[in-house]
Order: sequence, then C-alpha cells, then structure tokens
Amino acid sequence: MIGAALLALLFSAMPARSQEAPKPEPAQPAAQEPPAATAAAEPTPGGTDSEEVEAPSSTEQGHTQMDESFDRRPVLAILHESRLVGIRDTTINYELRSFYRHLDSFDDDESLAWTLGGSAGFKTGYFWGRVALGATGYTSQPIYAPYDKDGTQLLQPKQHPYTVLGELYGEFLLTDTVKAIMGRRAFITPYINTDDSRMTPATFQAYAVQGTLGGHGDPVVRFGAGYIDKEKDRNSEEFVPMSNVAGAPAAVQRGVYAAGGNVSSGGLTIGAIDYYSIDIINIAYTEAKYTLPIANRMRLLFSAQYANQASTGNNLLTGHPFSTDQFGLKAEVALGGLLLTAAYTGTGNGANMQNPWGAYPGYTSVEVENFYRAGEDAGMLRAAYNFSSIRGLSAYALYVNGSKPDSPKQYAQDEYDLNVQWIAGTGRLKGLTLLARYGHVSQVGGGDPHQDDLRLILYYDLP
Repeated sequence: MIGAALLALLFSAMPARSQEAPKPEPAQPAAQEPPAATAAAEPTPGGTDSEEVEAPSSTEQGHTQMDESFDRRPVLAILHESRLVGIRDTTINYELRSFYRHLDSFDDDESLAWTLGGSAGFKTGYFWGRVALGATGYTSQPIYAPYDKDGTQLLQPKQHPYTVLGELYGEFLLTDTVKAIMGRRAFITPYINTDDSRMTPATFQAYAVQGTLGGHGDPVVRFGAGYIDKEKDRNSEEFVPMSNVAGAPAAVQRGVYAAGGNVSSGGLTIGAIDYYSIDIINIAYTEAKYTLPIANRMRLLFSAQYANQASTGNNLLTGHPFSTDQFGLKAEVALGGLLLTAAYTGTGNGANMQNPWGAYPGYTSVEVENFYRAGEDAGMLRAAYNFSSIRGLSAYALYVNGSKPDSPKQYAQDEYDLNVQWIAGTGRLKGLTLLARYGHVSQVGGGDPHQDDLRLILYYDLP
C-alpha cells in the first residue's frame, strides 16, 4: 500500500518527458526552505576542503523570522539560472521522509506513530519569459501506528493515511523584479507559513504579489502582499477557510489580507507585516536584527520583535473582543562553529497570543511549548555547535523558563530540548538528513506533571 501510494504520487506530479531534456540543478522553491536545515545548523558547503564551519542558526524547525520572509532571490536571478524555457526547463523534486514520534503528554495520554512518505513536485521554466507553473503532491503512510495512540499529527485523525496535491499554482512575472502568484502553494512569513516540522507542510490557496528592489550596494527591499483564502493543514487533505483554521465556527468563512516588507542594509534588517481577517483577528508584527562582526569568524547578533493581536469587526473568532501583545529580545554570539543564544519574551495580560496559521515566531517558542500565555514571561538559554571533525554533524541544547501566567488554572513551565542532526553533503548519501529531537516539559504546580516528546526523522532528497 505504501509503495503504491508513493508511485501514484510521483507519477501524478511528473510532467510528460520533462526528464529527458537537459536541465539545471533543481533550485529550492522560492517560498519554502529545507525543514531540516533550520532545525539545528547549516553544514559546511559540500565540496569544500576547508575544515572551518560556520556558526549555526537559532531559528527553530518550521519557524520563520521576518528577515527570512518572502522570496529572497530576485526574479532576474531565477531566470538567469536557466538557459532553456518552458517544459525544457522544468525541474522535478522528490523528497522521501520517514518520521517516528512518541509523545507522553501531561495527562498521561500516549501518542505514537512511525510513518513513511514524502513529496514529489515540479516547476516549469517561464513560458514566453513570463509564466511558470508548479505542482507538488504529498503523502504520509503508516508503518506502525496503533489505533489507540493517536495524536502525533503525522497522520490524519484515527491514524488514517493521506495523499494530497498540496501545491498547484502559476507564477506571472510582472516586471524583472516583481511576480504575481495564483493558486495553492507554500508561503513563508512569520504567521502564515508551512510549519514544516511533521510529515508534510501546510500550504495555502492565495493570490499574492512578491518582489525585490534595490541591491548592487544599495539597501535591498523584499516585499509581499496578497489575499490568502484557504489553508491545508499539515496532516490534512482539505483546503478550508482561514477563519475555520483559526477556530471560528464552520459557518464563518473569512480569508486573510496580508502585506509587509523587509529592508536589509549591511548588518541591519528591519521588517513589518500585517495580517487582517474581517470579523476574526488582526495581527501586526515587526522585527529588527543587527549583526556586528567582531573578528574573523566571530560576530554578535541583536534582535527585537513585537507582535500585537486583536479581534476585529463582529468578534466571530471567540464571540467576544480581545487584545494582547508580546515583545521579545534576543542576543547571540557566534564564534566559529559555536552559537550561544539568550532570549526573553513577555506576553501582555489581555489574552493568550495565537498562532492560527503556522508556527509561532516568538523567540522562546521551541519544540513543544510556545510560552505565550497571558501574563507569561519566558527566558531562554541555547547553545548550538557545528562539528568540524564530523562534516555535516550539528547539535544544540536549550532551556526555557516560563513564569506562571495570569490564569489561576495554569502553572509555570520549564522546557529542555536536545537536537542532533547530520547532513550528508557529499558522496553517495548526498541529500540525506538524519535528525533526532527530544523535548521535556515540566510543570511547577498542579501535581508537577511532565511531558516528553521524542522525534526521529529522515529526509532524503532523491537525485
């Protein structure tokens, strides 16, 4: 059954005869980043002889910060990657995934599944230099999934498998640096994103414009705006209205208007984005980062973020008005392959923060908990290292301390995470990533319960 589903997925996403013509190396889709690469660290580029490694990233797997939003490649660069056009320039991408997750929750419920699946997709070149088409299919099939241990989000409810055409879209070049996107595809912004930390990512039905301005020594501006109508959740086969994904009643069907941009100049980046859903919620988010080189292979990074959330119109999300906010500060020092991080977030007293359409971008949002309950303060210490002795090996450990929130029925929590990742950059195993993630959350009060989350993941980008 697994093999048949994978074969059907691959052939359904494959354009006729496209693999018979020469083509350039496949490029990563513009709106989607490799999920494993953000989980721990970036390895030394394959094919280099240097024993030096760069410092890793502190962005949590599946999360998106402001400076990582929108398309980071100018349209002209995308065109120049290709010498051919249309079908002859089609790129095909296959990724195999296997995921094991074992979760023991606070209430002693156990969730367990081991799955196999992945994705297959294509993107054509630009016909007439203006129009490109793309599609991606996804599947997740059970290897071991006890019926009474549901809840891993690797499969559909009741441990059912799924196969879905998650992307089907067109790209239209409006100018040399601006493009329009129509259809179903992945998007990367702080609050609307793929949240790609399970078997398959979330994708969206949207109508958007993205572009890049500046460069060549001038500040670079990346921007995007559009209307996002529906979302396919990570373990779903259905696209449903954004308001329903956020938690509004089924009869309430609303989309989201989003617009934002990010400016980069030297070591400074500043960005802001706003998400507005009529009668549901408005989310305004801004973030600034500054990188200060100190010496060879040593740098300091300072970041600040602020988010404000409020109900809109007729308050159809919760049935009553609400307003809250959160601010965060982060400082990092990178020395060779070592990255040390300290972060703090503080949440307002009005209500819990929400992440209705993807992974939450807060600096203390980690593997298990988001630490964004009303009145909750959280501090994080994190250490990450890219090993030079074993090429492609990286690891990080972190600790988050969350204070007691405002609600008398909630308690303070601590989280401890450990992640180890290996990426095969060269040789016969090139394209293979192995990732082990473990998270432990302990509660202070209410009987002092705890929960444990173990994830073992394999990604393999097929040649």
